[in-house]
Amino acid sequence: MNRPARQPPWRLMAFLLAWAGGLATSSKADQPERAFNVLFVAIDDLTSTLGCYGDPVANTPFIDALAGRGVFFRHAYCQLPLCNPSRASLLTGLRPDQIRVYDLDRHFRAERPDVVTLPQLFRQSGWYTARVGKLYHYNVPAGIGTNGLDDPPSWDEVINPKGRDVAEESSIFNAEPHRKISAALSWLAADGTDGEQTDGLVASEAIRLMQAHRNEPFFLGVGFFRPHTPYVAPKKYFEAQPLDEIQIPSAPADDRDDIPPAAFAHNNPVPHYNLPTATCRKAKQAYYASVSFIDAQIGRLMQALDTLDLADRTIVVLWSDHGYHLGEHGGIWQKRTLFEESARAPLIMLVPGSSGCGTPCDRIVEFVDIYPTLVELCALPLPHDAQLAGRSLVPLLKEPSLPNNQWCGEAVSQVLRPADERLPSQVMGRSIRTERWRYTEWNEGREGRELYDHATDPHEFHNLAIEPTAEIEVTINGLQKRLQTAAEGCPPASPVNPARL
Repeated sequence: MNRPARQPPWRLMAFLLAWAGGLATSSKADQPERAFNVLFVAIDDLTSTLGCYGDPVANTPFIDALAGRGVFFRHAYCQLPLCNPSRASLLTGLRPDQIRVYDLDRHFRAERPDVVTLPQLFRQSGWYTARVGKLYHYNVPAGIGTNGLDDPPSWDEVINPKGRDVAEESSIFNAEPHRKISAALSWLAADGTDGEQTDGLVASEAIRLMQAHRNEPFFLGVGFFRPHTPYVAPKKYFEAQPLDEIQIPSAPADDRDDIPPAAFAHNNPVPHYNLPTATCRKAKQAYYASVSFIDAQIGRLMQALDTLDLADRTIVVLWSDHGYHLGEHGGIWQKRTLFEESARAPLIMLVPGSSGCGTPCDRIVEFVDIYPTLVELCALPLPHDAQLAGRSLVPLLKEPSLPNNQWCGEAVSQVLRPADERLPSQVMGRSIRTERWRYTEWNEGREGRELYDHATDPHEFHNLAIEPTAEIEVTINGLQKRLQTAAEGCPPASPVNPARL
């Protein structure tokens, strides 16, 4: 494959000068004279169903071990809880309103043709960059084995594995036959081994590339397709997840009474899709089995870093494009909401020599913060016209327990609703999450607003914006201003084709 000439690899000198006495704990003499590698791992539709995030049912020993070696952010938020917009935002470092991506089909270069993506910046700076599997958006499972909605300037090399899960789609159980398996509660306890599944092949190809490029700095994007529907994993992962451990979340009987209609996604209009509880429990078991399957592939990647002597010079970033509902709020499934379960997603960063190893971070951070963080860690030169929306997480990597008065965090997420029988026209929802509050507006409040106090209501059951007291109204006014300030500099949303949603 022909690739453009690259600049000589960046050395760690800039890193050492910037971080002297800070993050790195070893002396200059101990530092390798080469640039950090980046292992950039994306997991599709993974919510916080991980042991390290406190889930008592999850079987995720390898991701938990990664969290034990790095910093895991317990309050990291995506910018739009849908695959394409979230990934495009994270990889460009720009908010959805800056790139005008709100749906599954629009490419960010339609609005920003000259933007330099995160992997593209590494490529321009001398790193070998490659993608295996899903980094930018794919239609799952239809796009498996293709380039999906990829971005050629980002990569020197791309690999698109396709496993037996695709060949065996006819065996997948669909609890809602009127829907495609990509949008339904659907699953398969598969025959065969991990290595025959697409995600097993993704891990194998990523390991092969690490070995082939171990003597040059690399940025390797590794994108796993599960646990996106259909939930497919080898049978052993289902057997290790007993059905009697799986419960559907409870909610007050009147939970939905104070929630604006726009808060519920158009593709999940009725609780639990009107499916029996037993079916929902089986679907949730399949989701957990898929998460455990991906966890095993993470274990393979981490073992390869150690075996190849790459661990002491490789930054690992593990993230999911958004969270995921598993029956909360009386029966929400999948994504596309601005509730906590959908907007919050796992983020773990392992930096060799980090003083914050194994420490959880409870500060509020955003996915747009990942781009500037890696720029600082690897001393990359930013384009002169870069308009990154986030800020570097390096202070929190140094000290994860940094007090809130030294890291005033807030996260803004948004989602676009198409017109339907509930809504006469398209409606944009925007939500701001602070240390204590979540405040959400639908169509700038004209289609409803929500306020939840996470100090007393972490499951967001009681909407304080319905009949606010004078004190709550003051809180709402302050959050409105913060939400507006966060959106300044971003153009208003343009109408999009509802069919794409």
